[in-house]
Amino acid sequence: MILIKSIKTGFIKGIETTWMLGKVVVPVYLIVTILKYTPVIDWITILFTPLMTLFNLPGEAAIILVLGNVLNIYAAIGAISAINLSTMEVTVISIMLSFSHSLLIETAVTKKLGIGVKKVVLIRVGLAVISGIVVGQLGGLL
Repeated sequence: MILIKSIKTGFIKGIETTWMLGKVVVPVYLIVTILKYTPVIDWITILFTPLMTLFNLPGEAAIILVLGNVLNIYAAIGAISAINLSTMEVTVISIMLSFSHSLLIETAVTKKLGIGVKKVVLIRVGLAVISGIVVGQLGGLL
C-alpha cells in the first residue's frame, strides 16, 4: 500500500515538474528556432562574435548566456537545443552558467541574506568569464 502511494505521488510530482520545465524550455526553443530563420540571429552573431571568441564560442552563444543569466538555466537549455553547438561549446557554456545562472533571482535572495549584491554579482560573473576563457581556450587546443 505504501509502495503504491509512493509511486503515485512520484508520478504526479514528475508530471508537475515536467509541465513546469516545459513551460520554459519549449517556448524558448520555439522562439530561438524561429529566429534562426530570420536575420535576427545573424545580427546577434555579428554583434557578439568578437566577445564570444574570448570563450571560443560562436556569436549565437550570447543568446544562451543571456537567457541563462537573466531568466534561468532551463531557458538556456531550451536555447542550447535550438542552436547547433559542438560538445565543447556546450561544455563551456554549461561551466559558465554554473557560476552565473539566474542572476536576478539569486541576487535578490542574496540581498535578503544581507550579503553585498555588487560583490556577489562580480564574483559570480567574474568566475563565469574566467572559467569560460580558460575552458574555451583549452578546448580550442584539443
